[in-house]
Amino acid sequence: MRSSRIGALVVGLAVLAGCGTSAPPAVSVAPSAAPSASTAPATGAPASSATPSAALPAPTSTKEVEVEGDLGEAVLVKTVRFADQGSFDRVVIDLDGDVTSYSVRWVDELVQDGSGEPIEVKGGAYLQVTLRPANAHTDEGKPTWTGGPIFQTELGNVQNVVKTGDFEGVVGVGLVLDHRAPFSVKELTGPNRLVIDVAH
Repeated sequence: MRSSRIGALVVGLAVLAGCGTSAPPAVSVAPSAAPSASTAPATGAPASSATPSAALPAPTSTKEVEVEGDLGEAVLVKTVRFADQGSFDRVVIDLDGDVTSYSVRWVDELVQDGSGEPIEVKGGAYLQVTLRPANAHTDEGKPTWTGGPIFQTELGNVQNVVKTGDFEGVVGVGLVLDHRAPFSVKELTGPNRLVIDVAH
């Protein structure tokens, strides 16, 4: 009789345990998206990089760059950013649309597109970036790349970024350097941008 009571007690406890609150099911949480790169305009705001500057190699070539694409719809220049990346300076031209043709060339001085008048800015060397077809203003004539035309950078080699023009489908961006040095040019997407790295 006693053993049957003990058995009943054990069964009762098992039933009560089964009726208790069960553990909630596991919930998987997707990781949050990585922060996007800074898109601040060329007013001293940094051009951020996803890779630590110490891990990025400096450019090694001084060869001029010429890229010829199909002359489609004009790309819109939204902003120009810059930052010191340790062993080199980075200038980022933010774009709305696809860049088709551009060049990066050494010049003796920077001149204003259209008028051809020299731009009064002193440096040891000058790189002229030219995008076409391109605009830095809306269809209504409102500038999309505001400020300037001369932006002081306070970087290792790039001393100033200059808006040399926004005229007849051509946008000019001048880089005033302390001294001639190797550089590289990259087209990047997501968002679209043209990146010029200049060694210190």
